[in-house]
Amino acid sequence: MDQFAVRDGELLVGGIPLRRLAARVGSTPFYAYDRTLLSARVAQLRSALPTGIELHYAMKANPMPALVGHMAPLVDGIDVASAGELKIALDAGTDPGCISFAGPGKRDAELRQAVAAGILINVESFRELAVLAEASQALGVPARVAVRVNPDFELKSSGMKMGGGPKPFGVDAEQVPALLQAIGRAELAFEGFHLFAGSQNLKAEAIVEAQQKSFALALRLAEHAPGPVRTLNLGGGLGIPYFPGEQRLDLAPIGAALGDIVAEAATALPGAAIVLELGRYLVGEAGIYVCRITDIKVSRGHTYLVTDGGLHHHLSASGNFGQVLRKNYPVTIGTRMGEPAAEAVSVVGPLCTPLDLIAERMALPQAAEGDLVVVFQSGAYGASASPQAFLGHPGVAEVLV
Repeated sequence: MDQFAVRDGELLVGGIPLRRLAARVGSTPFYAYDRTLLSARVAQLRSALPTGIELHYAMKANPMPALVGHMAPLVDGIDVASAGELKIALDAGTDPGCISFAGPGKRDAELRQAVAAGILINVESFRELAVLAEASQALGVPARVAVRVNPDFELKSSGMKMGGGPKPFGVDAEQVPALLQAIGRAELAFEGFHLFAGSQNLKAEAIVEAQQKSFALALRLAEHAPGPVRTLNLGGGLGIPYFPGEQRLDLAPIGAALGDIVAEAATALPGAAIVLELGRYLVGEAGIYVCRITDIKVSRGHTYLVTDGGLHHHLSASGNFGQVLRKNYPVTIGTRMGEPAAEAVSVVGPLCTPLDLIAERMALPQAAEGDLVVVFQSGAYGASASPQAFLGHPGVAEVLV
């Protein structure tokens, strides 16, 4: 986890020593996001991708308002998954023309809000189309729509498959021509397609294959469209390393393949924007979760570092957010950086459940009560993806530094 600097044995976040940052926050646990790392990740990605690729931030990865406000001017658009996220995006000053809305269960009221706001709505069912047509007529403005397609392939080696086979997401590719005809009859403002095959992939060749297949599928479906394709969202899928043996994704082959897609699209889909929708990849490595050791217990020869944080704040680090076989996130004692590992210990939280496990039998430096435990790779799917009301413990703070 070399993205964060260390000084005098203490982790620095945004150039601030960890103890001082904890004092500034006023309590533990907390999440801290480094704005310099956020900006650097966007810049790094842009330098690796061809001109003509638009970057959208998928807010579901981290909807903290200050972070969204920081990301909004760095990217070309914001993708939201609810009316609540839409409000955050609009409050951040994002142009409604650069906001898109996806989700398999959009409520009627949310769809009407989206039409009124003038954002792009990724249609995922025939029911949504009927609601949008009614809202367009009532508001006197045609809904801006794209079709979210459930492709007939999957993103190989992805941590979470979002397309291919039976899925609640999008419209099956074979049903899309009929939906496109219905969009034309309803006189909605058709703008393009959205394809999202999967997420958290560290194999560049698998991402390239999915993007190429998505582009080819979009070209076939465009023949049935009621108007020109103005935007083609190829989804995301770019992963970050969490566990031993994993390496950061090689962007070079992805950039080269996207260059070919951009070149072909200039002729096949003239004027269309090619979009990558990324969440975890943009923010995941820029954040840490910090909790304080409140007790050290030895049970039958094994040491437990008991902290004031746990699964109620960081469900994914506990292994209860999609892991089949639990693995440790990268964890350290942020106030004892550089000290040698003393023994294999387990880091647990205050909840009365054995699931409240932050690190299991992990080699860490000798710690003391009051030391600060740091969980890296915590900028995505942290606070907002965790059951903070579980057992009535205090919530977690978030800061952007």
